[in-house]
Formats: sequence, C-alpha cells, structure tokens
Amino acid sequence: MTLIRRVTPGDLSRPTPCSAWALADLLAHMTAQHHGFAAAARGAGREPAHWSVRPLGADPVGQYTAAAEHVIAAFAAVEGPDRPFALPEFSATRAFPAARAIGFHLIDYVVHSWDVARTLDLAYTPSAELLRAALPIARAVPDDDSRLAPGSAFRPGLTADEEADTLEPILTALGRSPHWRGPEQRSGVSTGRTHLSS
Repeated sequence: MTLIRRVTPGDLSRPTPCSAWALADLLAHMTAQHHGFAAAARGAGREPAHWSVRPLGADPVGQYTAAAEHVIAAFAAVEGPDRPFALPEFSATRAFPAARAIGFHLIDYVVHSWDVARTLDLAYTPSAELLRAALPIARAVPDDDSRLAPGSAFRPGLTADEEADTLEPILTALGRSPHWRGPEQRSGVSTGRTHLSS
C-alpha cells in the first residue's frame, strides 16, 4: 500500500508494464481482485459481482487501500490451509485449497506492485523472504496460449539473467522485462519523485 499512496490523479493515465492498461486500469483490476479473493475467503467466491472490475471513483487510492485491508482481514480469518476457495477466474467447477489460492493472490501482487513502482519510477525492494515464497509460485504459472489473450495479467515468459537476483526470475517468468521504462523515463523526464523501499 506504500506504493499506491504515492499515486496522484495525474498518474492515472500513465502507461504500465501491462501493455493494455494505463495505471487507472491496473488499479481497478487490483482493487477488484482484492474484493474477489476476500469474497472467496468468506465462502462467496462464486458470486460474479465480487470479481467485477469497476471504474475508479473520485478517490482511487482510498478505494484500493480499503480493498487491500479487506482482503488482508479476510485471509487472516481463514481457519486452515485446506479451506476451499471458489475462484471462477481459474475454474468454474473446482475449488482451491486456501494455501494455494492465497499463493495465487500473492504472486499477482508481487508482480503488480512492481508494475506500479515502474510506472511511477519508484524503487521496489520486497523482502528476501517474500521473494523466496513467490518464486516457485511464479514458475508454476502455466506459460501457455492463455497469456496471449486480451487482458491477460501475464505475458509469455522471458529469459532471466543467470546472475540476477530473485526478483528478476519472478518478473521474467511472468513475461515482465526488468528493464521496462515508461515513455517519460525513457526520455529522461523526471517524475519529481524520490525512490523508496516498500
């Protein structure tokens, strides 16, 4: 949430590493996913309304922050790692154990947090423990034709530098170039921000 709190209204039209999405689209997606996974944790994941992506209102940062706090509280209330989560975006017929479902959400937010950081030209330094947990999940995401579909959160995998730290293999496994820069960053225009760790 530290990164999201740095977003200003003028940032919402910025392009992101998710090529089809401006920052407003990415935040709307992330907010909807928080609501959907919170509903799944409560046993209501099959209801499509919980997963609906809605346009951001007058306070997108507040909307996102409230949704993030909501899903954190919902996950904290899950009674055990085998509690079934209905995730209709993954399967219309089967449920997933809580531990696996929360892992899906974890990897989405490790990568989307990097997307936001790159969009805003801010540093992104997750803890080593978080990256160690995220790497095998990233490598387990199927790298198939579904990644070519319009609106797919992940693109076909890329090759990581053999000397890279743990974040780069996570990004490249999910189709992100660690060297991505927005148009202003490529042209050397300052965003006026200082870097931060999150």
